[in-house]
Amino acid sequence: MRMPDLLYGLYEKRLAASLAHQSLPRHVGVILDGNRRWAKSFGEPAAHGHRRGADKIEEFLGWSEDLGIEVVTLWMLSTDNLSRKADELDALLTIIEDTVCALAESKRWRLRVVGRLDALPDRLADRLRAAQAETEGVDGLHVNVAIGYGGRHEIADAVRDFLRERAEAGATLADIAESIDVDNIAEHLYTKGQPDPELVIRTSGEQRLGGFLLWQSAHSEFYFCEAYWPDFRRVDYLRALRSYAVRERRLGR
Repeated sequence: MRMPDLLYGLYEKRLAASLAHQSLPRHVGVILDGNRRWAKSFGEPAAHGHRRGADKIEEFLGWSEDLGIEVVTLWMLSTDNLSRKADELDALLTIIEDTVCALAESKRWRLRVVGRLDALPDRLADRLRAAQAETEGVDGLHVNVAIGYGGRHEIADAVRDFLRERAEAGATLADIAESIDVDNIAEHLYTKGQPDPELVIRTSGEQRLGGFLLWQSAHSEFYFCEAYWPDFRRVDYLRALRSYAVRERRLGR
């Protein structure tokens, strides 16, 4: 009866040992997909899947920490998700609030909230800001929690911030149009100051980005995993990292 677990453990250890630290990404982005479908497969409401998915996050961050990953970005709620039915959305927002606050209270990771907080209920936005402030002095894995996030919105916000900054400095529209380049946009993204994600993982078998880190993922490697997020195992993570490690990353050169 124990043989399958024993073999699984040996395989996982062997897989982890095969990964050279220098071949691992510094920044991993994850689209946490499949919570609702996972719940539906058990005849449970969507909130049950969202709760189980939230429970997986701390475990995943622990794996990342052990592997020496520097930055993790978790897409927890998209701007499109905000149009879901009120009862499901309310439950999901409560789960997100509980999860982020618990991560902050642990003092293990440095949190950054990325997304349009003004699109969220005021109470939730305030709690998220407080969670970020609570971990500003933490020296450890940087964790971006993408909540109310959309890649197009992020780029629009970055351009808007850049234009406002230059206008306040007295630049004319003609001056701005003449000088703007990709570095100007990058300096105003939600993830400014961080390395771009070298690896983006999406669970649940869907093979699309859906607007996740559109600007930052220009040179990312993508890994699509069949497992729903609540079922995502450490061995699935190691397989994604192994896939990344063996790819030839020419970056257009």
